Amino acid sequence: MGSRQVSTSWQGKHVTVAGMGVSGIPAARVLAGLGARVTVVNDGDDERSRAQAAELRAEGVTVRLGDGDTLPEGTELVVTTPGWQPDKPLFTAAAEAGVEVWGDVELAWRLRGPGAAPWLAVTGTNGKTTTVRMLAAILEAAGLRTAAVGNIGVSLLDAVLGDEEYDVLAVELSSYQLHWAPSVRAHSAAVLNLAPDHLDWHGSMQAYAADKGRIYEGNRIACVYNTADKATEDLVREADVEEGCRAIGFTLGTPGPSQVGVVEDLLVDRAFVEDRQKQAQELASVADVNPPAPHNIANALAAAALARAFGVPATAVRDGLRAFRPDPHRIELVEEVQGVRYVDDSKATNTHAAEASLAAYDPIVWIAGGLAKGATFDELVAGSAKRLRGVVLMGADRALIREALARHAPEVPVVDLDRTDTGAMSAAVREAAELARPGDTVLLAPACASMDMFVNYNKRGEAFADAVRALAAERA
Repeated sequence: MGSRQVSTSWQGKHVTVAGMGVSGIPAARVLAGLGARVTVVNDGDDERSRAQAAELRAEGVTVRLGDGDTLPEGTELVVTTPGWQPDKPLFTAAAEAGVEVWGDVELAWRLRGPGAAPWLAVTGTNGKTTTVRMLAAILEAAGLRTAAVGNIGVSLLDAVLGDEEYDVLAVELSSYQLHWAPSVRAHSAAVLNLAPDHLDWHGSMQAYAADKGRIYEGNRIACVYNTADKATEDLVREADVEEGCRAIGFTLGTPGPSQVGVVEDLLVDRAFVEDRQKQAQELASVADVNPPAPHNIANALAAAALARAFGVPATAVRDGLRAFRPDPHRIELVEEVQGVRYVDDSKATNTHAAEASLAAYDPIVWIAGGLAKGATFDELVAGSAKRLRGVVLMGADRALIREALARHAPEVPVVDLDRTDTGAMSAAVREAAELARPGDTVLLAPACASMDMFVNYNKRGEAFADAVRALAAERA
């Protein structure tokens, strides 16, 4: 931990840390290092939890396993991991006792030192990680010291308390994190899109949207919204921002004043130019975006808008987008086999993400299915029916997609794989190959979570890629 943020106000303060996840353990260690009296409470009491607890106890932290519902005596502050739902009895008890609840993001914000790097923040149902990584690449191309942090896997606590000095941080924030981060105030922020997700956690779409909208609170320069998603613009209208902060739209069409968008094959800026009525600044070409699928161009425009809000030159937008490489399992071309492209978008774990993925290709043999998480598929199937050559279904809730296909795309051939063994993905790829013709795309965009058959979406994507490469080797 760096020396710049050491605070005496934590000395002896009774802090309860809720959960021992990837954010709970670092939070407990940071707080103990600042002199707080830390108690970690955790629902689980398994072997892994006991091993983690032993390490924390050796560092002077009290750990209580198997009971995450009771508020420890004398608690003055609760710091929670993002996944704990707001209706947990622990939080009810904290509210009744007048004890504040912070998330790890809120803790990081409060521990920032004087002159700390401003935050350019991104949220949305889909595209957050890609946009934040694009943004970091653009900022780096401008010669700025930056890092992609937050929900992306790099701890904000590490970034804020580490010895490395940053000029600006590209911050991915989930709705969970924003719920527990009441005082975070970004330099500029973007909400990429809003679609039903995590409603079991938030309780309603309205509550989910409200938590996403917190990202705009107190913005100084720009609130970036999606012109194709009115809900994101509504959140800007409702936000309490600093005087002079502007609403900046991004669009896949021709931009109006105070917007960034696309003209022919160019990404252009009519927001951060001297005369917004008459001027447009070329930022990059569509070909500079990797891959140039419509939803990824939208991500690039949002990243460009945030970078421009921070004063980055147009050339850095171009250079950053050219340098950017997408993470695996996000519309990733695996192989072309006998004229058919095989694309891995295992990260498309909900219908909104799958819709964007399906819109990028035509014609498609679609591999879909998994855990639906309460989703319905009629709108997705109806909107994509004309692009479908065929469909291969797998996973626990595949019947929901099959029924939607029967209603909205009855002429499309469907293969229903009733198996969950380790060879299921290989079978799915082979069935898809039989349906596909040269020029088609076999697209893994499941529209569902993976945990019915795989540890996570990464493992699902790897299984798909392995199966495709095996097919390519056979047919070489």
